Parts: sequence; structure tokens; C-alpha cells
Amino acid sequence: MSPSVPAGDPPGAQPQRILDVRHAMALCIGMVVGAGIFKTSPMVAQFLATPEQLYLAWALGGVLSFIGGLCFAELAAAFPDAGGDYHFLRRAFGARLGFLFAWSRFAVIHTGSMALLGFVFGDYLAQVVDLSPWLGEHVSAWLAGGLIVALTGLNLLGVRVGLGTQLGLTTLVIGGLLLLGVSAGVQQWQGLAPATSAGQGAAGAVGAASAATVSWGTAMVFVFLAYGGWSDAATLSSEMKDPRRGIVRALLLGLGTVTALYLLANWAYVRVLGLGGLAASAAPAAESMRVVFGRGAEVAMVGVVTLTALSVMNAILIAGPRTTYAAARDLAAELQLARWDADRGTPTVAVIATSGMALALVAFGAATRGGFSTMVDYLSPVYWFFMTLSGLAVLVLRRKAPAHPRPFRVPLYPVLPLVFVGCSAYVLWASVVYVSAGAIVGVAVLAAGALLLWGYGRLRRSA
Repeated sequence: MSPSVPAGDPPGAQPQRILDVRHAMALCIGMVVGAGIFKTSPMVAQFLATPEQLYLAWALGGVLSFIGGLCFAELAAAFPDAGGDYHFLRRAFGARLGFLFAWSRFAVIHTGSMALLGFVFGDYLAQVVDLSPWLGEHVSAWLAGGLIVALTGLNLLGVRVGLGTQLGLTTLVIGGLLLLGVSAGVQQWQGLAPATSAGQGAAGAVGAASAATVSWGTAMVFVFLAYGGWSDAATLSSEMKDPRRGIVRALLLGLGTVTALYLLANWAYVRVLGLGGLAASAAPAAESMRVVFGRGAEVAMVGVVTLTALSVMNAILIAGPRTTYAAARDLAAELQLARWDADRGTPTVAVIATSGMALALVAFGAATRGGFSTMVDYLSPVYWFFMTLSGLAVLVLRRKAPAHPRPFRVPLYPVLPLVFVGCSAYVLWASVVYVSAGAIVGVAVLAAGALLLWGYGRLRRSA
């Protein structure tokens, strides 16, 4: 059954198949290659003892994400919809769980990620330009809010403008990571030993774990955090020109590219800083560039990191409102959130609402003075809870709709989906343990969504 069109919209005011593989691939790469590789590599190194273990951890993260990509590729090819995994969860587990997921994306996952990356943008930019005389102690929060407003205006111009921007930003981010590889190559060509980051002294030399204190489980939590976000490319499945293989190719090519970039970046970190220097570094990308090329290159890499945050935020602002639109469309077609702007190719009201929630979370992060760390605590458990359910949706929908056409099927079924579910469940458990009390706020917001849904259902039944 085709989705209902809100009253007053012209015929055809629904997602149109106008996008190709490069657009969705750019979104997949842009959603993953964000602050993760610049923030979590030192944390991974702290729990591993050798460079080989570090490379294995990042390669394993890529393989397991690739398995997840295969699961989402089957779902997206078989059940294309602007809601992405909202649509899969709704078909597998019912409307209530689907709407709860849509709420979590709107109020926790996507908007929390935008706020988190806004703080990354503000923190890095504040290192280069001192704006505190004008913006006060909440410089990062003001910069984060300003960036969210600017990206919202850009995406309201239309889907082609938003995705065109994504292609350009993703290209710059890839260029920055390749430049890290060049720095390591120069270091190796000159025959120089890895350097301990300036000012770290002996602490940098012993920053990595000893063989007796290696913790693969803790290390993999941070690896998986860095790989998170690729599933959002599935929200474009109903807009792909090739409805059979387009989203499949985008997910798999995107994840393959991300894994290669992550391995290159970590090799560069180790080659330039050493494993101990990486483990003790707060900004390994910028420090690597300074060690090899000097202060100017360090500033340039800070620019790349800020562009990376901008890129992912732009990708979220493309994907997130589509889930909100799809949920509102299914809940009540007369809702403003269910309006699709045919001229711009965007769910305009949903874009504005997403931006507003992200700004509220920026204010929350500033009020707690936690910024980035507050947002990590806020969104991680909820994100991995629904990723686990999305993996289970492959198994459930195979049983509920065995005759439904599936242009792509997960190989080695059901082994690979079960592997993905098991890994996601582990990271869910680990994230609850890691963030401890911080998880309570995100879970409470999720519970608030369940109460709103229950109240709305009672209101509809009594009307």
C-alpha cells in the first residue's frame, strides 16, 4: 500500500527516485567518518598492547559493520521507505515499536548526535580562534548552535543542495585522512622513529596497555562507536534511481571505504606518534601533522576535523527528518510533520523540528558543562538497543513475509544476522556499563516517548 499523502499536498508529493549510488555512498561515509576516528583512536590504544592488536581491532570493527551493512541492505532493498530502519522495525515488531524508534531518533539519537558533533566543531574551532571575549564561557555551545541553524537553512533549500554539499564535505574529509597517510609516509621515507607527542614525556611512552592489562572488550566498545551511523543511509532507499541494487551498493562501497580510511589513519597515528603517544594524545590527527609538517599543518588538520563534524551533522539533517516524516505520515497524515515538500524534495517541517530539538540538546549540554561527554552518555544505550532490534528484524521478516521479493539476501543466513545481533547486544550492555548514570537521561526520554504514544492512542480512541 502506498503511503498516504497529507491533505493539501499536490499529487506525487512523496519521495521520488532521483538519487544515485554516489549520493547514498557519500551519506554512508559522511555518517561514519566523523569525530569517531579523531576522538576514539587514543581510547582504543589505551586498552591494547601492540600496533598489530590496534589494526586488528579496527579491521574487526569494519568486518562486523560490513555484516550489519549486509543485513540493512536486505531490508532496504526489500522494503524501501523514507523511514529506513523505522519502517523495518514497524513491519517486524508493530507500529508501537516503530513509533518509539522514530521518537528515539528525533529526541535522542539523531539530535543528540548533532549536538555532540556541534560541540566537537566548537571545541576544535575554539582552539584556533579565541571567541570568548564575544561569546563568553559557552563558546562551543554558541558555535554549535550557529552551525545547526546554518545547516538547517542549507537543507531547506532542497535535497539536491543538501546532498551536493554532502558530496563536497565528504571529499574534504577523505582528503584529510589521506593527508594523515602522507604524513606517515614522509616519516617513514625519512627513516624517522615514531615520536612521542610533545609535552607528554614518559607518560606518552607508556600510554598503551601492557600485555597483562589488555581489554579487548573495552577497546571494541570505542571501535564500534566510531563505526556507528552507517545504517542511516537506508533512509534514502525509496529515493534511489536503482530500486534493486542502489542502496546495497551504496552501503557496501561506503563501509569498505570507511574501513580502509580507518586503518590508514591508525597506521599513520602509530607511525608518527607511536602506540604510547597515540594512547596519551588528546588530538592525534593534529599532533601527527605538527610532528611532521609543523604548526601550520596542525591548524589545517583542526580545520579538517571541524569540517568532519560539519559533514556528519549535514548527513544527519538529511537522514533524520525523513524518519520523523515517515512516522508522522503513518500516525496521522494530517500532521504538519507528515508534509513532504515536492518542490524542494525535503520534509520541510520535520527538518525544522529536528533542528529545534538539536538546539535544545546543545543548551542541555552547555548547562551541564559536559558538552561532548554529556551527549555520548545521553544517546549510546538507546542507539544500540534499536540496532539490536534492527538486526533481529531480518530474522523476523524472513518468517513473517517469506514470499516478499528480496532483490538482495544476506549470505550465510541466519549466521551473519545472528552475529550482528550478538555484537550489537554486547555493545548495548557495554554502553550501559560505560555511561552508567548518564544513560538514565536518554532512557527517560525514550520512556517519555512511550508515554506520549500511549496518551495519543487513548486520545484517538476516545475521539
